[in-house]
Amino acid sequence: MIQSVIMAGFGGQGILLIGNMLAYAALGEGKHVTYMPAYGVEMRGGTANCTVVVSDEPIGSPIVGKPDAVIVMNLPSLKKFESWIKPEGKLFLNTSLAPADERTREDIAFYPIPANDLASQMGNARLANMILIGAYVKATGIVSQDALIDSLSKVISERNARFIPQNIEAIKLGADQVETANP
Repeated sequence: MIQSVIMAGFGGQGILLIGNMLAYAALGEGKHVTYMPAYGVEMRGGTANCTVVVSDEPIGSPIVGKPDAVIVMNLPSLKKFESWIKPEGKLFLNTSLAPADERTREDIAFYPIPANDLASQMGNARLANMILIGAYVKATGIVSQDALIDSLSKVISERNARFIPQNIEAIKLGADQVETANP
C-alpha cells in the first residue's frame, strides 16, 4: 500500500499542521512516511501546501506528480491542484471558500465539505483544517482515526493543549461528513 496526498490552502489555515499530524499518525502505526511542506513568499495569507506519502514499504521519493488525493482549503488551491489528482483519485474540497461548481474533473471522487461553515458552527473557525483531515482519514483509511487523534499531542504545543478536545470533536465531525458526501 502506498498513498499520497497534497494538502493546500492559504498560510494560516493549518495546512502544514494537518500534514504533520498525518505523518505522525502514520509513524505511530509503523508505516513509512515522507512529509514535504512548501510555503509561499508570505507566511500568513500566502499559499501553503504539503505533500504526505504513506506506505507499508520504504518510500523512494517525497515528490508526487499525481497524488491519490488532494485536500483543498481555498479556490486558488483548487485551480492549481485539481488537475494533479490521478484518475479515480479523491478531492476533498472546502466548499465554504471554493464553490463546488468551480471543479472541472468528473473522473475523481468528490467530497464537498463546508469546513469553514461547520467550524464556525462549532464556535472556532480555525477548526476547518481538522474537519477536512477527519474526512480524508475516514474516506481513505490511510491511518486510523485513533492514530490521527493521538498525533494531536505531538503537533499542538503544551500552551495550546487546552484546544485538543475541540480538535478531536472537529476530526469526528469531518469523518461524519464523508457519509453525507457524494463521492
